[in-house]
Amino acid sequence: MSTPASAGSQPGRERDRDEEGRARNARPRDGLGRPLPHGAAGVERQPEGVDRTPEQAVSEAQRLLDDGMPFHAHEVFEDAWKSELEPDPLLWKGLAQLAVGLTHAARGNAVGGARLLRRGREHIQPHAEGTPHGMDISGLLAWAGQLAGELDAGHTVSSAAERAPRLRGRQQAR
Repeated sequence: MSTPASAGSQPGRERDRDEEGRARNARPRDGLGRPLPHGAAGVERQPEGVDRTPEQAVSEAQRLLDDGMPFHAHEVFEDAWKSELEPDPLLWKGLAQLAVGLTHAARGNAVGGARLLRRGREHIQPHAEGTPHGMDISGLLAWAGQLAGELDAGHTVSSAAERAPRLRGRQQAR
């Protein structure tokens, strides 16, 4: 459904809207969530508002991270956060921020990537002694800290898939 563009936008252009009338960009996106031109082949978007068990959320996010699509993994974590999945919604928010941090780093935004990695670490830190849903929180903390430090030092991320964290199990040196 489309409605006329709001004041200040390009004349004659209509904004993409969802079923509830909220503005949504219907342009296809690449694996890092960047919009592509209308009509271009893009990566299928993650549906929003999907109810998943914590185990399903972790598995789906890992698959997307492994495929080099951290932006899409962040959407899975965001659904978990907004669904207030146990043990703590802020854990899921932190995981979403880690995924977005990797997204920014892979897009070439080192400053934003490092900032989001640090924010994500703050939110998952309270779970460092545990393994909620089998996740290696201490390993994720180390991964995020190392990557943020590398970004601060001027290093770049050439492949999101190669730098993706392991949500369960040991982190691999890259």
